[in-house]
Amino acid sequence: EVMQESAQAAMSYTRSRGNDLGIDADTFENTDVHIHLPEGAIPKDGPSAGITLATALLSAFTGRAIRKDLVMTGEITLRGRVLPVGGIKEKVLAAYRVGILNVIIPSKNKPDLAEVPQKARKQLNFILVDHMDEVLETALLPAASRSRSKSRRKPTAKERTIAVKNPEGSRGKQPPVSPRPTA
Repeated sequence: EVMQESAQAAMSYTRSRGNDLGIDADTFENTDVHIHLPEGAIPKDGPSAGITLATALLSAFTGRAIRKDLVMTGEITLRGRVLPVGGIKEKVLAAYRVGILNVIIPSKNKPDLAEVPQKARKQLNFILVDHMDEVLETALLPAASRSRSKSRRKPTAKERTIAVKNPEGSRGKQPPVSPRPTA
């Protein structure tokens, strides 16, 4: 139930910001959203995934990718305020262990960082936020430009042909290759 509440708040925020972020209102009416949050092995103490869920939803609706070099935790209100959460030390140390050094946390959780070992604190970049807009500004990559998306046309056979050196040292042509999928 706690996670459902987080997901509902994230969806409500996403809908409220849709127009500002270039999402057509009809999109929400014509799109089914299913958020699957399987029960974890450790019971949750309280909500903490609201900003993560909202970021994922806005990424999906806008087509803007999320940075791969950061983690985040925080709960969200319907108006986008970011609320403090529990377990900051454990969450920060988990990110540190896997080598993710950019951590978005609610600014009201700043005092909890004193519990994080100094060695980890020195290497981590904490991004303290009060509002979901700050999360999106940090987490979402810029939208792909239209000219860039047009350049994703399928290459011709000639464009797929690349020059390679053969063992004798003279230049030859490699047969056309299939383009690598981009995504």
